[in-house]
Amino acid sequence: MNKNDLIASVASSTGLSKSDASNAVDSVLDNIASALARGDDVRLVGFGTFSVAHRKATTGRNPRTGATIQIPASNQPKFKAGKALKDAVN
Repeated sequence: MNKNDLIASVASSTGLSKSDASNAVDSVLDNIASALARGDDVRLVGFGTFSVAHRKATTGRNPRTGATIQIPASNQPKFKAGKALKDAVN
């Protein structure tokens, strides 16, 4: 399922127009992204938790040349599925 499929599914299940469903989906995704950018966690009970993982700087190797490179510190989005979602999949 891609974003357009999700929008069509939301529109059909809620009775909204595709335009309104698109605005709703975009708003949810934008709010999750902005909360993560602030460093907040987003907990959706029964679905899962979005959070930010902090990765420290490390030293790596370029596999092609073997040269040592410095990998900078970064923040990575992370998702942990909730129990209800795990049960629905299994």
